[in-house]
Amino acid sequence: FAELGQHYHQPFGSYSSGMRSRLAMGTSMGIHFDTYLVDEVTSVGDADFRAKSQRVFNQRMASSGAIVVSHSMPMIRNMCTMGAVLDRGRLTVFDRLEEAIAHHEAILRVPPALVGD
Repeated sequence: FAELGQHYHQPFGSYSSGMRSRLAMGTSMGIHFDTYLVDEVTSVGDADFRAKSQRVFNQRMASSGAIVVSHSMPMIRNMCTMGAVLDRGRLTVFDRLEEAIAHHEAILRVPPALVGD
């Protein structure tokens, strides 16, 4: 799955960051979990690998859930049905995804020095 080719037998420490990310994606998709933790890992590799990863991930989502961390709003809109925003240690959960995105984008527009605790 990870497309490591001849490098499969090489020491893990010799892998590039891309190879490590592809291996992590392949390993996580090879194990069935109730809930997957996804930190933008589906954006790893070339277009073919990303498409393959997305297909397998979508298959897993038929019987599992996921907590997705991403700065990519298209990815969030594609993968999520609700949202949560973590800001300065405070987690706010939104049942409606677009409200979570709007809250996140509003935080990004305000200079940090102007936001109260």
